[in-house]
Amino acid sequence: MINLDLIPNKTPNSIKLLFPNYTWDFYTCKKKKIYLTFDDGPIPEVTDFVLDQLKLYNAKGTFFCIGENIWKNPMVFKRIISDGHSIGNHTMNHLKAGKNSLSTYIENVLKCENEILEHTKIKHKLFRPPYGQLSKSKLSELRKLNYEIILWDVLSKDWDKNTSPEKCTINVVANAKKGSIVVFHDSIKAFKNLKIALPQVLKHFSEKGFIFEKI
Repeated sequence: MINLDLIPNKTPNSIKLLFPNYTWDFYTCKKKKIYLTFDDGPIPEVTDFVLDQLKLYNAKGTFFCIGENIWKNPMVFKRIISDGHSIGNHTMNHLKAGKNSLSTYIENVLKCENEILEHTKIKHKLFRPPYGQLSKSKLSELRKLNYEIILWDVLSKDWDKNTSPEKCTINVVANAKKGSIVVFHDSIKAFKNLKIALPQVLKHFSEKGFIFEKI
């Protein structure tokens, strides 16, 4: 079991090589694109803030949603879709792979899938494991169910109480490049850092000619 949330904000190649069948980045992309992703929503006000900021830069993102939050906040979820962003599965209850059996984990993912399908017809199934916990058995089973496992090469660490908004911004600006997948969180816990870092990241890379694409 590997917990990606505990490693540095730039994913080392040694980790990527251990899991070659998962999507870590799009470095082969020829255009100046960055892929912003947002975990743990939808959350009122927080997700709305993210959507407002993305709209200012004509940016698209990918939202890895918790099924329970979709159920609680369906209008916010519908706004993500209507604004043209991608949706990914982040389990129904933000489950830890290391503390749950294979059957429990897969069942929870499928519950989230059903919640997503209540509101939209998603054909391209994306999944990101909560806490970045990589369990080969669980993720292999999800791949059999046609899920694409989306990880990342740049972690903002916006949820970390020991990370300042300035450090959160630097984590992204100093490490993201063409084809990077960047992780933010549209959660209450992360909002203190997110509300400062996200606008600065969007501004910085837009001024350098990058566009922000969904997965």
